[in-house]
This record gives sequence, C-alpha cells and structure tokens, in this order.
Amino acid sequence: MPRSVFLGRVVADGEPLWLEEDRAWALALTQVEADICPDCGQPWAEATSTDAEFAYRAELIRCHACTASAQAVKAYQDQGGASEGLHVHLTRST
Repeated sequence: MPRSVFLGRVVADGEPLWLEEDRAWALALTQVEADICPDCGQPWAEATSTDAEFAYRAELIRCHACTASAQAVKAYQDQGGASEGLHVHLTRST
C-alpha cells in the first residue's frame, strides 16, 4: 500500500495510486531493510563494526509458547514421526 494512501490520501479517478514520494519512501525502506541482520534485527553496518565488538549484551528470554511447540515436535520425532512439512498450531490453555 502506498504510504500516502496509508496516511489517508484518497485516490481519485485518474490519479496514480503510487506518487513519486511513495516510491521514494518504498525505496528508502528497501535500503533500510537490506541493512538489517536477519537474526537479531540490528543494522549490519553498526553491528558488524569493530567498534561494536563489546557494545551489545544479550538477555536470554524463554518464550513458553515456543517451548511447548518444540517439545511437541520432539515428542513426535522421538516416536518416529517425520517433521518435514510439519506445522504446529498453538492455543493458549488458560
């Protein structure tokens, strides 16, 4: 969706859906997203700099939904089930 439409612009008959400014915003977003580490989400240029070697600290956090999912998959595999194409549907039990 073009940024201008998302912000409320109504496209009238005969007007282009994407304005030049919309295209510029989309291209800028593409550049920003290309500079992001796919694992941690930090900017590549910053996170890979030698100046940043000790600039980060990590905190371990457990997602209990992911834990339940991983345990179910492991139990399935331990019983001989093939995990290729397997999807896990989670529901909250409380």
